[in-house]
Amino acid sequence: MTATTALTAQNTQGVLDIHYVPSAFVSKQIDACINDIGVDVVKIGMLASAETVDAVSQALEKHGRPTCVLDPVMVATTGAQLLPNAAVTNVRKQLLPLATILTPNISEARLLLENANIDSVPEIQSVKDLVQIGALLRHMGPEYVLIKGGHSPFDGGFNVPKQATERKYVIDVLHTGHEAILFITKFSTSKNTHGTGCSLASKKSIAAIASNLARGDDVRDAVNHACRYVEAGIKTSPDLGHGSGPINHFHSLSVAKEPPIESSLRVHEWSFDDELDFA
Repeated sequence: MTATTALTAQNTQGVLDIHYVPSAFVSKQIDACINDIGVDVVKIGMLASAETVDAVSQALEKHGRPTCVLDPVMVATTGAQLLPNAAVTNVRKQLLPLATILTPNISEARLLLENANIDSVPEIQSVKDLVQIGALLRHMGPEYVLIKGGHSPFDGGFNVPKQATERKYVIDVLHTGHEAILFITKFSTSKNTHGTGCSLASKKSIAAIASNLARGDDVRDAVNHACRYVEAGIKTSPDLGHGSGPINHFHSLSVAKEPPIESSLRVHEWSFDDELDFA
């Protein structure tokens, strides 16, 4: 079930325009979903405006603070800020304390910390800096913080490489409060990485971390399975479009069985001279 907060006109080459859904209508969508079907896990992505952030935080409180995966879509791959500063402030103050797990990329993590006037935000030089950023964010409310490291691959010594040819690993850091867990995958050279951040949080529009939590995984296992999902999606991605294409979201999907019912379907090759008899 989905509550749509914004519609984008976009392709593999970029975003052409954004249509913002009124916050009151977002609230109605959330209520319609939860009051009828209910939810096990909520995944939050692009919120677009300060008013929508308010609406979502109020809805989470209203519906009993369900398990929440918060992917703060704030900064585009190009570096452009997608949320106005007022909305970033509302996310930090209202949504971070409600988040079971916060999943920012490095730019979004820095933006949240700078919005809180934290001066000791390190520049990323090694994996230790990712760990430090995760620790700083966790003190702002979320139970867990996963720093997505795809935008800053590391060399064999887990430092920022001096040359592109030295890129060897991508590291995502899960901060639990008492330890930092590193999820390390080999760096893949691919232009088809569109949606990798939101896919890690949500399997693109179906709830990877969120759906794994909903099926009963603990946070560590949910993140582990999600990282494997995204890695396979990149390595098996099709070449679609002229820009940054999507990953392959269907690499593990197959339909191997007939439906579990006796079908009433009949196939009849009919001509205008035939008389149909379905007796």
